[in-house]
Amino acid sequence: MTVNDIPLISFFQRVLDPLVIMGLLYLLAFASGSPFTGYMLVLMILSIFISSTVFQHVDPYRTWRSGRMLAYARDVLVGWGITAMILVFLGSATGLAYHFDTEVVLAWLVLTPFVLLACHLAARKFSLRPDSEREVRSVVIIGANDASLKLAATIARNQNLFLSVHGFFDDRTDDRWPEKMREPMLGRMTDIAAYVREHQIKMIFISQPISAQPRIRKMLDELEDTTASVYFLPDIYIFDLMQARFDSVGGMPVIAIRESPFTGYNSMIKRGSDIVLGLLIQILLLPVMLLIAIAIKLTSTGPVIFRQRRYGLYGEEIVVYKFRTMTVGEDDDKVVQATRNDQRVTRLGAFLRRSSLDELPQFFNVLQGRMSIVGPRPHAVVHNEQYRKLIKGYMLRHKVKPGITGWAQVNGLRGETETLDKMEARIHLDLDYLRNWSLWLDLWIMVRTVKVVLGRDNAH
Repeated sequence: MTVNDIPLISFFQRVLDPLVIMGLLYLLAFASGSPFTGYMLVLMILSIFISSTVFQHVDPYRTWRSGRMLAYARDVLVGWGITAMILVFLGSATGLAYHFDTEVVLAWLVLTPFVLLACHLAARKFSLRPDSEREVRSVVIIGANDASLKLAATIARNQNLFLSVHGFFDDRTDDRWPEKMREPMLGRMTDIAAYVREHQIKMIFISQPISAQPRIRKMLDELEDTTASVYFLPDIYIFDLMQARFDSVGGMPVIAIRESPFTGYNSMIKRGSDIVLGLLIQILLLPVMLLIAIAIKLTSTGPVIFRQRRYGLYGEEIVVYKFRTMTVGEDDDKVVQATRNDQRVTRLGAFLRRSSLDELPQFFNVLQGRMSIVGPRPHAVVHNEQYRKLIKGYMLRHKVKPGITGWAQVNGLRGETETLDKMEARIHLDLDYLRNWSLWLDLWIMVRTVKVVLGRDNAH
């Protein structure tokens, strides 16, 4: 199991299971030529209500969390068997059974648990499929004790977690380290932030007593200049939390205190909405983009598309596309933000920037998977390096893909940020978006973006 499986389980319980139960009954009735009646709808509703109650007591997801898939399959079969017996009893007792095609209902009762298992395993395989560029996520553990050694052993024993423990950090002298440490001691707690940055560590697990709270607070402040996800093993979560929740690694409980909102089925929802809406918008605006490209080519010299290096997910560099709006194409160590009446901006470019039409090529970035439609706006690499040193928590905005529009942009912080206060306000809103993300918030931001663009505010 990965630390992101609990949201996936919630997806099964709330969305996938009801769809499978209802969809399979409908398909079997359709295939047999049986009419879809009101009695069929009643059977669907009863089956969902009864199965959810039964599964809550049988709790097959308990064995799912522990990685015992055979036991999980057994629990699903038992749970659905109990559901089927209750439905048969109710049908016979009320006389409703005579209103159904017996062969269709029998086939449905037999096939449903196997289709549920197949869909669960397929969703699990999809969600656990490692990214080709980051197949194994790197891990360091803070605190060498029995709990942390057990966590390291669990990770080593379960290769399907796609985690690799680099080692431990601890302030105690070596004579106080526990025996049987297989991973190396990498340094003291003051060395963690530098090590995480140098080795691009993806995940940090903290296993420290409450007496270490001041040191942990100091360490978390230093880690805000990284994109590592942080998890806490003890039952304490008194820090500045972001997407905090109880979670598990191979059945061991942990607490996420700083995590991306796009985990488990949330990541599937986010990516699916990006693909569907991105394709739709691209198709609708393709004629407009072709006209803009021709106009740029006819009115100024230089390429139609401007490519600039930005920081994407986990702070890794990506190339972002925009329509060229300036006479220069800056992408070096001295990028200067565009300002009002900037002489570098062409006449057509000024219109494109005011209307945000220069951002349209970034929908190709969305379809590539480098960006999202909604998320923190990507800054030039040189600006990232400048502000990460000045603003606490700046790099946390890179725990999600950058967006074409964002919460900050629809709240008046669109365009130039000529003062540090304005950039701090933008980062505050970006992190607020991470803490409170939902699909409805994304849709609301898209609607508000249209209003902001039509108002042509703050774009230079």
